[in-house]
Amino acid sequence: MRMLIQVSFPVEAGNAAISNGNLMAIVQKFIADHKPESAYFLADEKGCRSGFMVVDMKDSSEIPGLAEPWFLGLNASFKIQPVMTPQDLAAAVPAIERAVKATPRP
Repeated sequence: MRMLIQVSFPVEAGNAAISNGNLMAIVQKFIADHKPESAYFLADEKGCRSGFMVVDMKDSSEIPGLAEPWFLGLNASFKIQPVMTPQDLAAAVPAIERAVKATPRP
């Protein structure tokens, strides 16, 4: 299942990781280990360094392996949620139609 991961870490932790070379080591290792289909890095709405990555997750037991490098290496917050491509959404249309028919409305 495709999962959108958002990591965000405090400026101080980012500054330290940049200074000691750990930031790129953490990012490169994560990308090598998990091969995200996309990865974007930015300053978030709170001014923290952040990243958004889409990974394919086979089992929920993978979540700690996805999160811990960010927690341990950058004191990051970590959010994860399932996402769909346009093709996934198209494949979901029959289930959506069944839900529409089966759900009582006021």
